[in-house]
Amino acid sequence: MPPRKLTQPNLLIVAQAGRLEFEAVILMASLRAHAPDFTGTVFIAEPTPDGAWSGHDTAISDPCRQLLTDFGAMIVPFTARHFGASYPQGNKIEALSVLPAGKPFLFLDTDTLITGPLDRVRFDFARPSASMRREGTWPKPPLYGPGYHGIWQSLYDRFGLSFAPTLDLSQPDEHWERYLYFNAGWFFGSDPAEFGQRFLAWALALRDSPHDALACQVMDPWLDQAVLPLVIHSLGGGRPGPALDGLDGDVTCHYRRLPLLYARDPEAVITALEDAVAAREVKRVLREWEPARKLIYQDKGRQKVRPIFADRPTPAPEKMIRNQLKARGWWLV
Repeated sequence: MPPRKLTQPNLLIVAQAGRLEFEAVILMASLRAHAPDFTGTVFIAEPTPDGAWSGHDTAISDPCRQLLTDFGAMIVPFTARHFGASYPQGNKIEALSVLPAGKPFLFLDTDTLITGPLDRVRFDFARPSASMRREGTWPKPPLYGPGYHGIWQSLYDRFGLSFAPTLDLSQPDEHWERYLYFNAGWFFGSDPAEFGQRFLAWALALRDSPHDALACQVMDPWLDQAVLPLVIHSLGGGRPGPALDGLDGDVTCHYRRLPLLYARDPEAVITALEDAVAAREVKRVLREWEPARKLIYQDKGRQKVRPIFADRPTPAPEKMIRNQLKARGWWLV
């Protein structure tokens, strides 16, 4: 018998004027190049210049807009009412409203490269999950407490959730990896309406009325990543299993910024990037963006950035890599 055809989710990304529109072009070019059999609808949520983005130029430029639609994406406007310019990461929360309710979805940060067959990833949409490509960025327990356990438990208690099942007992007490913590670069679920409503309500609750255990915590820019584990756990999800190894593996790469891609990602990822954006119509658009022009098309990523980190035996923390790139003038964003 032929293999069972996998459900293709609606794919959501957020793009607007500036860096994000060019990253969206890279994402779409790489999707069509490396996952040609993906049949899910791609929604590009574009914030309108009103509401929480009032006074800002958010419109995707005409050349990028044309190329994105040529790649088959649907560009859908939405009004951000709660976060916007004061917290751009909130776009991913409010943008879930543009997706059809009750249909499986996958959200990808715009700074994601598709490197393999996304259509073959075996998602279990009844068990939502998110990216584990993260560092221990939040919380930062104060010297006199509460610690990681106390801070995380306070969040679960606040929203009436069970805490103990989320713990990774293979990790020691008070080590950050013991606690459910994701990067919000990708996440998925069965119903964007339910997921989005819960994500928004709980993010606003923590932003507007933080409780005592959060008194010493910086929530910007970590608010979305503090709330995401709560939402996923409440909907029956958790850490991704082996079926999702291709995400942050050989199917997707959340590179975050182009200089970081050249600094730390494998050769296969760089080749996938350069192959995906080699077409004349893509090059014509991306050359207007300095990071792509210099790092990709003028080959400075390979010639200048790559050698800086060539002899490092293990990956350095992202902050250290950023600082070295800035010191050498290659932090192009």
